Amino acid sequence: MDLKDHYDFVIIGSGFGGSVSALRLAEKGYSVLVIEKGKHFRDTDYPETNWNLRKWLWIPALKCFGIQKLTFLRHASILSGVGVGGGSLVYANTLPKPKAAFFNRGSWAGLADWETELEPHYKTAWQMLGATVNPKLAESDLALQKLAEKINKSSDFSPTTVAVYFGQADVTVSDPYFGGRGPDRKGCIHCGACMTGCRNNAKNTLDKNYLHLAGQLGVTILAENKVTSVKAKSESGKERYSINFSRSTSYFSKERSVTSEIVIVAGRVLGTIPLMLKLRKSTLPGLSPRLGEMIRTNNEALIINTTTDRELDLYKGVAIGSILETDENSHVEPVRYGKGAGFWRITMMPMVSERNPIKRILRLLITPFKEPITWLKIFFVRDFGKSSAVLLFMQHLDSTLKIQNGLFGIRSKIEKGKAPTPFIPEAHELALKYSEIIKGKPQIMVNEVLAGIPSTAHILGGACMGSSPEEGVINEKNEVFGYPGMYVFDGSMISANPGVNPSLTITAITERGMSYIPKKN
Repeated sequence: MDLKDHYDFVIIGSGFGGSVSALRLAEKGYSVLVIEKGKHFRDTDYPETNWNLRKWLWIPALKCFGIQKLTFLRHASILSGVGVGGGSLVYANTLPKPKAAFFNRGSWAGLADWETELEPHYKTAWQMLGATVNPKLAESDLALQKLAEKINKSSDFSPTTVAVYFGQADVTVSDPYFGGRGPDRKGCIHCGACMTGCRNNAKNTLDKNYLHLAGQLGVTILAENKVTSVKAKSESGKERYSINFSRSTSYFSKERSVTSEIVIVAGRVLGTIPLMLKLRKSTLPGLSPRLGEMIRTNNEALIINTTTDRELDLYKGVAIGSILETDENSHVEPVRYGKGAGFWRITMMPMVSERNPIKRILRLLITPFKEPITWLKIFFVRDFGKSSAVLLFMQHLDSTLKIQNGLFGIRSKIEKGKAPTPFIPEAHELALKYSEIIKGKPQIMVNEVLAGIPSTAHILGGACMGSSPEEGVINEKNEVFGYPGMYVFDGSMISANPGVNPSLTITAITERGMSYIPKKN
């Protein structure tokens, strides 16, 4: 790909923040380069199941160039997305708006009337992402509905709002969203494979809306390249920043560089924070001391419930088709993978709720012998994807971590509050009741049972907003303190615990931030 030496804007990352920025800046007449370390996927490039590790997992050292990245820290195991379109390729499509408390908590509280200011941008985000209410409750959703009845919460159960084109199943139509400017789409077939990559062209990933439209306006998207350094060249003038990058899918690659007037860092938390921490020790020493702090996990629990009933097809539907609000701080959703997607079974152990590690291991050893026939059926179930539903439990309750660069990669430590835990009593209680309904048993990941380390798909913060460099990394307009013309637009800017999937909120905040960028002359 031929690149220019200079761009008005260089965007690092192509997730929700990077994609929104690319389109809005192009509409305002700027030249834009987007650098993305992952690959550019067509629908047929996605794996049929998550057993195809080379196409599903992102482990460049092993030549695995997929869309799912797994990161293991001392206090959390993190699932994140990689590729042109970022987290939209692998997320569960849900687009919820956080409750009112989110807008008045954390380091951004008081910097603006967030709920009021973001309201029109949430509407824009829903429209751009093709948000619609899930029209079809499948078996795992109906089981959650029964659970709602069982705990007297029927009125708190509802279908989800999702970024999916439903239309007529498996029928291709001309662009239904952007007056013909977007790509053709095909109606959802409810195969449950949203999170291994939608092969049916029904999921509204960013490469089918924001990035597609940005490309029509001349935005250059450079895939399979990773930014290695950003250097501030001068206080003013067009060549304000120099950006170095190299191939992310090669063991050996020569660095290249471009210059830009403005840089937007949108590499998602696990890309943005390590990069900026590295830059603070080298080319950008004036970055805030709060960089890497106020990291949040949405206080999640991920519990896989596997049924022994061969007649149940828990894979059918969209990735998350329903939600149950269990109290003012918490909710639970049934998550599904497609038929045949059984990779997670090799990481699963029986769910135990004991916090004491010695007692927990003893319970783990005893549990299968209490119901040996049932557990044998669970362990050797024929199709794990077909027979399993993941209960995703999330809370607004807050605790924060700090991430630092270490000798062998990033490491975490507790900053404020209690350490995240997989042993959330409410979550385990709900999982046991849900498993009774589907005639199954709950399981959790081996790192949770043995080490007490929880898993999360929603790592947030690290470059939060504040009123000064002593309070945050960026200001209320997302500009980095101390470096004019550098912005952060991704999950690392989220400055309080939303308690829900953050994709819609990242999109809305970025839309707001872009509204402050003037048109080019």
